[in-house]
Amino acid sequence: MYDIPGLEIAESIGITTPFGRPSESYRKGRISGKEVFFLPRHGAGHRIQPHRINYRANIWGFKELGVQKIISIGASGGISREMKPGTIAVPGQIIDMTSGRLSTFYEEDEVVHIDFTEPFCPAMRSDIFEAAQQTDIGVLKAGVYICVNGPRLETAAEIKTFSLWGADMVGMTAMPEAALAREAGICFAGISVITNQAAGIAAKRLIVTEVVKTMEASADKLRSLLEALFALDFPSRSCSCKQTLDESKI
Repeated sequence: MYDIPGLEIAESIGITTPFGRPSESYRKGRISGKEVFFLPRHGAGHRIQPHRINYRANIWGFKELGVQKIISIGASGGISREMKPGTIAVPGQIIDMTSGRLSTFYEEDEVVHIDFTEPFCPAMRSDIFEAAQQTDIGVLKAGVYICVNGPRLETAAEIKTFSLWGADMVGMTAMPEAALAREAGICFAGISVITNQAAGIAAKRLIVTEVVKTMEASADKLRSLLEALFALDFPSRSCSCKQTLDESKI
């Protein structure tokens, strides 16, 4: 992601949050006149397992840096027919099957119930679709992302059940990222690269090298998509993401 044309990385910023340290230092850069920050959620060298990521520290660090919009990029397994390896999807809904993850900033003296009807910011999703149209990169504009704990891959029976529930893709990181971003008042959208068919969909056994190869093969399309996205003339935030807490605290 650091090879996007026109991107200049200026510095690396280490942050300690009230919730501990983020996965890695944030990379601060500029592209198309906009200030951007990058963070590898799994840390340098992809060393942190999905269930051990400090999601609260990661999102809080973005908030401290003044970030208003987060684009979450990750690999997913394809469940529905449209989700073939190499497909880029922009999910619209989430089913959360994770457990044991710290998923709120409010655990002490406040009770907060955020509205999560639309887990992904609709305005940001529209921006991604516009960037995709400009670059002629095909993206799927809908889909249900089901988030599992990992780090193991799923059983065929689990995938069959998820399919009956209406899930289109499966991943391990969108939750609690999306919910924490909403609590922080940050717009959040996901871009999922379908790297493999989920368990039981294909006849062959799932191997990690297949995931890595497909992700690498999609890198150029992702960079082009992000370059066009950052070049858009973003209007003032018209969505309700930043006002979520106004009506959520008891």
